[in-house]
Parts: sequence; C-alpha cells; structure tokens
Amino acid sequence: MDRRAALRLLAAGAAAGTIPNELAALGRTLHERLGHGMRVLDPHQDATIIALTDTILPATDTPGAKAARVNEFIDLLLAEWVEADDRTTFLTGLAGVDTRAHEMFGKDFVDGTPRDQATLLTALDDEAARWKEMPGDKRGPEPFYRRLKWVTLFGYFTSQVGAEQEEHYLIIPGRYDPCAPIPTSKRPE
Repeated sequence: MDRRAALRLLAAGAAAGTIPNELAALGRTLHERLGHGMRVLDPHQDATIIALTDTILPATDTPGAKAARVNEFIDLLLAEWVEADDRTTFLTGLAGVDTRAHEMFGKDFVDGTPRDQATLLTALDDEAARWKEMPGDKRGPEPFYRRLKWVTLFGYFTSQVGAEQEEHYLIIPGRYDPCAPIPTSKRPE
C-alpha cells in the first residue's frame, strides 16, 4: 500500500470512526517496526505524547496506550507517513497543549496532576465535539486533539496489546467449530 492510499484510508477511517482492514494491516506492520528509537519527537514531546495518550487510554484491567507503545507508533507515523506540513501542524498542536496547560494550571501538561490533565483533555474534547457539529464550510482546520485521539485509538487497537487483550482478537482461534449450532434467538426468520 502506498503512502497516499494509506493517508486516504486514515482520513476515511477518521471520518467514519473505524479502521478499515487495509489500514489495520498497515498499523500492525508499523507496530512490528517499533523499537528503533525516536526519530521526530524530542524527549519532552515524547513525554507529552505518553501523558496525553495514556490519559486518553489509561491502563485499567487491560494495558493502556503506554503499554501499547502508542508514542513510538505516532513517532513512526510522523517520520515516515505524514507529509512535512502535516507533521508541522501536528507538532504545533502538541506544543499548543503545553500552552493551554500553562494557561489552566501554570505548568507543562506532563507536570500537571492527573486531575489537571483530565480537565484539560475534557476541554479539548469538548472543543473537538463542537468543531465536528459545525457546518463543514465553517469548521476551519481539524483540532489537534481530534487527530491525536484518533491516532491514539488507531495505534492502540492495531497493537498486539490492544488487539489481543482489549479486543480479544485471535488470528488463529483456539478451536475450530465447523458445525456449531446457532442459538434460536439468532436464527433468521
């Protein structure tokens, strides 16, 4: 799959709120390539991405975004799949989170308390929801948080952690049931 086709699928998936099969395969492929160091994000940006994504998808009874290495996934996307102007827009949006954090609680996002961070993300999420409800011709550019949230979900659910532990996805199931009976409540009429 070439880069432009992947970006079109990413945009279509973002609009629909789903991950098409081709894009899910790309996500899994990218996860296989993680672990070679950060190429775009500096240490502060990386720490901010970790804090943001782990607030979006925290660890509960299943691992969160940090365990799925969503920060590394985002860095790889920025390094290899995103056009230079989109990368700049993303990094500007990321810096804007710290600007908003300083306005709200007087420090960088990563230095805020979990409550501070959640309050800021709630405000950003509300703004993204209002943006989505606006007529298309009046919207303006997509809010950074909306893009971050989608790429966080994309990175998480295409990771082994997200697929296996959250979605219980098995490439090869534990057993084969060729003639399993259909419950009467699910039979077509």
